[in-house]
Amino acid sequence: PQWLAEHVLQGRHVLAVAGTHGKTTTTSMLAWILECAGLNPGFLVGGVPLNFGISARLGGFDLPTPTPFFVIEADEYDTAFFDKRSKFVHYRPRTAILNNLEFDHADIFDNLAAIERQFHHLVRTVPAQGRVVVNGLEESLTRVLHSGCWSEVRSFGAAVSDFTALGEPDAFEVRFQGNHAGQVAWGLQGVHNQLNALAAIAAADHVGVAPSLAAQALCSFENVKRRMEIRGQVRGITVYDDFAHHPTAIRTTLDGLKRQVRSGRILAILEPRSNTMKLGTMKAQLPWSLEAADLAFCHAGGLDWDAQDALSPMGNKAQVAHSIDELLQQVLQAAVPGDHLLCMSNGGFGGVHQRLLQALQTAA
Repeated sequence: PQWLAEHVLQGRHVLAVAGTHGKTTTTSMLAWILECAGLNPGFLVGGVPLNFGISARLGGFDLPTPTPFFVIEADEYDTAFFDKRSKFVHYRPRTAILNNLEFDHADIFDNLAAIERQFHHLVRTVPAQGRVVVNGLEESLTRVLHSGCWSEVRSFGAAVSDFTALGEPDAFEVRFQGNHAGQVAWGLQGVHNQLNALAAIAAADHVGVAPSLAAQALCSFENVKRRMEIRGQVRGITVYDDFAHHPTAIRTTLDGLKRQVRSGRILAILEPRSNTMKLGTMKAQLPWSLEAADLAFCHAGGLDWDAQDALSPMGNKAQVAHSIDELLQQVLQAAVPGDHLLCMSNGGFGGVHQRLLQALQTAA
């Protein structure tokens, strides 16, 4: 992060996207909005935006008049073993999105207050002429700002926020301070993506992109690789890949898929692979996070806690496997035409997506 700050970000208008969830998607949205506005932004994203096909570029410098904008996904994880500050304190953004905030990274943070403290460090790096875009629905972010903020603040999400949405997540009106500001109609689902869109629109507004133009740009936004990505369909069974690994993200992803497919069962296939999940810090939230699934399958290999016990409130709806082969067998025995198989992991998950598709094809 320090090298990036000194050799790439220095002297540029940095737009940083922070939050427990939605960083990659919102960063991609914001970069696409600026791209559609002709601003040729540089960007660094923790995934692959489908509109660009790459996760990073310098931007700006190949224009006759170089543009200064650089959009970056701002992670709260520590910088290095010798520097325990969050990565994002190095970026010194002029525009900062605080998308949401809850407990995560149990391997380095003791509690939510410790993460809030790091987010306040980020807020303090935003200059007086900068802008902090904040989710008005998040009490944790309200506490962060109450610790001190010396920049302009624009809120989104809550009924009394500056930027609000009216309508369904896949087709909604954008309103600024109660007035019509734009219209979004796209292929994304879920209230979380509606909120991500409002955050990106509010940030783009700070660099002169009208909300109406930003909303228009989002109509052609194609999401990010591994965000509800359809990997294939065999025998009427659809296999999806998603990066969700935190209980809140798992629940949000399942809710979004349920809204999207409307019919057919949803089989959730989960690998609790993040450091926080491996430690079992949030194991009690798993039944809640998987409520929208008709069946749930958990790969328990490498866990230091009893996944069967953690999922016991789900009864027969949940099964636990200790190997990928066992997991595949369980899923294949349960899957029927019309089912939606949602694989969720922040890693490669042993290639389970392709193995499922191959096995389904062989059985056809």
